[in-house]
Amino acid sequence: MVSVSKEEAIKQAGELLKNAGYVEEGYINGMLEREKLVSTYLDHNIAIPHGEAEVKEKVKKTGIVVLQYPQGIDYGDGNIVKLLIGIAGKGNEHIDVIAKLAGILDDEGEAEKLVNSSDADYVYNCLK
Repeated sequence: MVSVSKEEAIKQAGELLKNAGYVEEGYINGMLEREKLVSTYLDHNIAIPHGEAEVKEKVKKTGIVVLQYPQGIDYGDGNIVKLLIGIAGKGNEHIDVIAKLAGILDDEGEAEKLVNSSDADYVYNCLK
């Protein structure tokens, strides 16, 4: 059973980014538009939604939010997402954030631990 839709999950991540002071309101629509252009699914049940270039001015500061969906999200093309990492990058900082995340998540064992962990401190320390 799938927990929420891909769009709902992206909106949840966007709201968390906004509530944490990383982005302004319009960034969420940019995240949804970006997803229509190119999927932000990485691999190993992980996606990294972020805004398109047109909403860069809506980013106040660089940050990430992490959401877990143990039942999974249908992310299209047969991909199921259980760990969603919403990204806001000031200027071009999102490239560094994505590169760092990709490096961490490239290790399938580490990615599986992150996806299934119920320890918020562990997840935080891996991604900070």
